[in-house]
Amino acid sequence: MASARAFLSALLSVICSVFILRHPCKAQSLASCKFDAIYQLGDSISDTGNLIHEGPIGEASPCGHPPYGQDFPGGQATGRCSDGLLMIDYLSQAARVPFPDFYLNWSAAFTRGHGVNFAVAGATAMPSYVLAEMNISNPATNSSLGTQLDWMFSYFNGICLDKADCVSKLKHALFMVGEIGGSDYYYALFQGKSIEEVKSLVPQVVMAIKDAVQRVIGYGASRVVVPGNFPIGCFPIYLDRFEADGPSAYDESRCLKDLNGLTAYHNELLQKAIGELGKENRHVVILYGDYYNAFASMYRGGPSFGFDMSWAQKACCGSGGGDHNFDPNRRCGAPGVAVCPDPAKAISWDGIHMTQRAYSVMTDWLVHDLLPKLKCNASLIGN
Repeated sequence: MASARAFLSALLSVICSVFILRHPCKAQSLASCKFDAIYQLGDSISDTGNLIHEGPIGEASPCGHPPYGQDFPGGQATGRCSDGLLMIDYLSQAARVPFPDFYLNWSAAFTRGHGVNFAVAGATAMPSYVLAEMNISNPATNSSLGTQLDWMFSYFNGICLDKADCVSKLKHALFMVGEIGGSDYYYALFQGKSIEEVKSLVPQVVMAIKDAVQRVIGYGASRVVVPGNFPIGCFPIYLDRFEADGPSAYDESRCLKDLNGLTAYHNELLQKAIGELGKENRHVVILYGDYYNAFASMYRGGPSFGFDMSWAQKACCGSGGGDHNFDPNRRCGAPGVAVCPDPAKAISWDGIHMTQRAYSVMTDWLVHDLLPKLKCNASLIGN
């Protein structure tokens, strides 16, 4: 019987490896890592409530009002910029850890120790004042990556007696530093900067992320995932704004090549920075979270995941019809803006954020990619 079980286990592993691009294997999970907490930094891809509790501007965010959250348990708009769960939620489920409370939830029992979500929708990697010097404004929040790191420091300062105590408390925690940087590029592009001008920002954005990872390690993190950015040239909001005349501007998936090239450049520099951090911190596992290829594999295998590819580049919650169902003047959450019949068959929720189903598929891909690299059976502390 033991040999039969071993054979079946090996066969399942082979099947997962061969068919992961089409059918993510639910049997794979982060439970074997025995994480007891997840700490998240980032932007609207990960925010579970911070922005809408930050002040009047945040309170007015559509993400805090229906139809956002319509597929979340209980049908509540929680501040998640989707119809339901986000990747951080699915990662928590895969790790069998309760959802980390968002930092500005003053009623949260943080002493439970299941982690904290510091991400803020609209947050940038670079401080707002640095972007302002480049004539780039952030209309959503001043809680950039640096501010989130300060929050994290305050939190750990409150639960740790000293550095050694923090190292001990965090030895079974997973740290997610991002996805972030997408908002830096978004604000710059939509405020009139050319792609070449925005490309010149990439080294500074990546340096801000690299510095953040080093700070997180300084707090005591031993396993860190640093996600890259998505291929924004496939997103309805960008396809609508930067629609090109000729077919040469698009790739075989009808995504904008120059915008995807910008993201690819960011991801390339980010991976180099992660490699450098790994050499400087050999006692820490620092991994690149390949959100770009998680999205690409989902997009290529769309029908096998149940997606209606006629909606692949359309906002499920949007207006205007046409190729993208996106009107910048009547976005999701505005009066009279409808939701598509079945969000589970759509990739994009509101033109810039994705549906719960899309986040689920991409998380499955990500977990399968990361699990062998996390060294969950290795003892890192003190090595």
